[in-house]
Amino acid sequence: MNDFEILWHHVIYNEHLLKLLASAAVGAIIGAEREYHSKSAGLRTFTLICLGSTIFTILSEKVGLNTSPDRISANIVTGVGFLGAGIIFKVDDRVKGLTTAAIIWVTAALGMAIGDGHILLSFLGAFIVFGILQFFITFEKWIHRYGETRNYRIMVKQNEDGFPKIDDYFKQLRMQAKKGKQTYKDGVIVCTWSVRGKSVKHERLAKKLMNDSRVLELEF
Repeated sequence: MNDFEILWHHVIYNEHLLKLLASAAVGAIIGAEREYHSKSAGLRTFTLICLGSTIFTILSEKVGLNTSPDRISANIVTGVGFLGAGIIFKVDDRVKGLTTAAIIWVTAALGMAIGDGHILLSFLGAFIVFGILQFFITFEKWIHRYGETRNYRIMVKQNEDGFPKIDDYFKQLRMQAKKGKQTYKDGVIVCTWSVRGKSVKHERLAKKLMNDSRVLELEF
């Protein structure tokens, strides 16, 4: 056996190399789905998260072999938590980035599993995550058809009969509505509503409000 064959044999049967390659593949499976949907964290991000978690887990076992083999890998969860928290932000009354943060957390867990030698488990987990992200979108749309909550910000002007009763629209469409903050200034009132109902009813409600001459501004 020549030197090249010895080197190739060593590479093929190197356990750590196989773990790193498997980690990159698992991260790429999840990252590709995120990249396809043009999310803030994509292919490279998830591949690096998975790969980094694998390396830290391997190092943890080696560095803490005679003391505490989990001292480094235990802190991966904390580090990933800070990374995930950085992409969660609030837009108006909605919180965005929670799904991406959760996927980062799961990807790190899959990388740790590979680092500890559970490669098959990690690949199985990656395909389950991919399935959840890809096919649960249809399931969510089906749920929203039968009921979803939207927040409305409505600006109306006062008329001779007093303030217009916006909640009459909700009653007509048989939607559940919860009144929020209200402000009044110079004959104009701004009110917020949290309204729950079928998606088709939300569309009808929006059309009714837009066609109402008393409504000065509508946001939902």
